[in-house]
Amino acid sequence: MGALAASIASHVPSWLAALANPGEIIRKASRLEEELKELLRAHGGRAGSAAEQGGGGGQQTKERFLRAYERLKSELLNDRAFNFDFTEETRQWVAKMLDYNVPGGKLNRGLSVIDSYMLLREGTEVDDEDFYLACVLGWCVEWLQASALVLDDITDNAYTRRDNLCWYMLPTVGLSAINDGVLLKCHVQAIIKRYFREKFYFLDLLELWNEIGLQTAMGQMLDLITTHTGAKDLARYRIQGYRRIVKYKTSYYSFYLPVACALLLNGAKLSDYVELKNLLIEMGVYFQIQDDYLDCFGDPEVIGKVGTDIEDYKCSWLIVQAMELANENEMKILYESYGKSDPECVAAVKNVYKELYIEDIFLEYESRVYKHLVSTIDAEPDRAIREILKSFLKKIYRRKK
Repeated sequence: MGALAASIASHVPSWLAALANPGEIIRKASRLEEELKELLRAHGGRAGSAAEQGGGGGQQTKERFLRAYERLKSELLNDRAFNFDFTEETRQWVAKMLDYNVPGGKLNRGLSVIDSYMLLREGTEVDDEDFYLACVLGWCVEWLQASALVLDDITDNAYTRRDNLCWYMLPTVGLSAINDGVLLKCHVQAIIKRYFREKFYFLDLLELWNEIGLQTAMGQMLDLITTHTGAKDLARYRIQGYRRIVKYKTSYYSFYLPVACALLLNGAKLSDYVELKNLLIEMGVYFQIQDDYLDCFGDPEVIGKVGTDIEDYKCSWLIVQAMELANENEMKILYESYGKSDPECVAAVKNVYKELYIEDIFLEYESRVYKHLVSTIDAEPDRAIREILKSFLKKIYRRKK
C-alpha cells in the first residue's frame, strides 16, 4: 500500500471502520491512490513521496536547484579546499565567470538528473540530503555544458550565446576564456570528489564522468578536423560522419549522462541499462538535428543566438541533406558559397535549401523519428524508465529553441 493509500485508510472514521471489512477499505484506498496518480500524471504532476519532494521539473524543483547552485558557488569561492589561495580579485573573476556561463540556459540537462532520480524513487521517501545530491550532479552536468560552450564559442568564432555576448567576446575576457573553460571542467571533478568520495558508487561515478569527458572531447575533435582543418571539401559531409560527430559531441553528455547519474545515485549498475543508453543516444542525435535546423530556420530572438553554421562551414544536417540531393548547378552554388561570411553567400545557400525542400525533409524526419521513439518507449517494461524517456521526448519534440 502506498503512502497516500495508507493516509486515506488511517482517516476512515472509527464507526465506519467497525462496519466495513478492513481489507476492503485498504483495497479501495489503494484504488483511489492509483486513480489520483493517473489524474495527476494527466495534468503533468505525480503523486507519491518523491513527487512531493519536487520531481517533474516544476517551479519548486527549479527553485531548489537554483539554491543549490548558490551553495556550490559559495563553496567554490570560499572553501580553501576548492579555492587554494584566492585573492579578492580572483574570487570576483570566478564569481562573475560562473554567473555568466553556468546558470543562464534552460537548465534542462541539470534538471533532468533530478527528474530522472525522482522517477526512479517514486513511491519512496526522498530526504533533503538525497535531493541535494541529485542537484549537485545536475549542476555538474551544467558545469560541463558551460565548459563546452565557452570553448566551442571560441573555436567557432561565435558572437552571441543565450541572448548575451559570448564570454570570450567581452573586452575584459578575450582568450583568457580558454583557461576559464578548463577551470569549469576542473570544478566538476572537485565537486564530485567532495560530495561522493564516501559513496559506494564513487568509482563508477568517476568512471562515468571520465568516459563522458573523453567521448565529448573526441566528438569535438571530429567536428573540428572535419570543419576547420585541411582542404575544405563538402564531399566529406555525409550522414555517417555527421552521426559520429553528434553521437560523441552531444548525445552522451546531454542525454545519457543525466540519466546515468540518476541511476548511480539510485544504486543501479549501468551495465544493466545498455538499451536505455542506446535510445538516449538516438534522442541526442534527433536533438542535434533539431539544433541544426533551428540554426538556419529558427528565430534568433527565440533561440537566443544568431545561427552561423553556414558561415562556419559546419558539418550540419542541412548541408549533409543538400549534398545528397543537389543537382550540378546547386552543387556549384554550395561549393562557391558555403563557409563564407558574405551575406549574399549565406542567402544563396539558404535558397538552395529552399529549392531542395530541406525544411519539409526535416519535418518528415521529425515525424518519423518521433513515432519510432514513442513505439520503442511504450514497449519498455520498466515503468520508471518509460516515464524518464517520455519526459526527455516531451522536452525536445517540436521545440523552438
